[in-house]
Amino acid sequence: MAEQSTRTVERALELLAVVAEQGEVSLTECARRTDLAPSTALRLLRTLESTGFALRGEDGAFRPGHRLIGIGARALSHDSLVAFAQPSLGELARATGESSYLCVGTPDQGVLYIAQAEGSHTIRHVSWVGHRFPQDGSAVGQALRDATPPEGFIATVSIVEPEVMAVAAPVRAATGIVAALSVVGPVYRLDQPRVAELGALLTAEAERVSALLSAES
Repeated sequence: MAEQSTRTVERALELLAVVAEQGEVSLTECARRTDLAPSTALRLLRTLESTGFALRGEDGAFRPGHRLIGIGARALSHDSLVAFAQPSLGELARATGESSYLCVGTPDQGVLYIAQAEGSHTIRHVSWVGHRFPQDGSAVGQALRDATPPEGFIATVSIVEPEVMAVAAPVRAATGIVAALSVVGPVYRLDQPRVAELGALLTAEAERVSALLSAES
């Protein structure tokens, strides 16, 4: 019984590796690459889907789920995107006193927080690193979708958490928008003049990171 359970785990991990490596893969290809019967592969993939490790699109293809992406995010400390953005996150936190974040989009139209610099206020926003939220309505989601106004940043209130203001700006590379920088803090501290000030700082730092990424590519 224990041996059978171990083999089931091994098969599930093999399938997970295929999904992670391919980014988008059909059931037939998953079964072929793992030498499993399609029915067995489907059963295991459905388990991975139900636990958030895989996502099945309308086209039937499997993609990495938010939990798999979240685990990967925690291992991104040496990734060039995080390395380039970390000084800007630190500068934003220092200049504003509020917590700042680097976020990327996920295949299932979500937002994943992958790096942070914590604010200095006694009451401050705690870490969301590794957490995923829907893009819809959020400042970061709109920045990732290139829906920011001419000022270059966007602010939203109480979308992810009540009484929390988020200000975000897109980060671009040669291929387009790849991430967003965000500053998050309580509404009572972030009135309209303060938001405009934060937005200008945020836009400048997002442009700095964008320039570094574009130069690397």
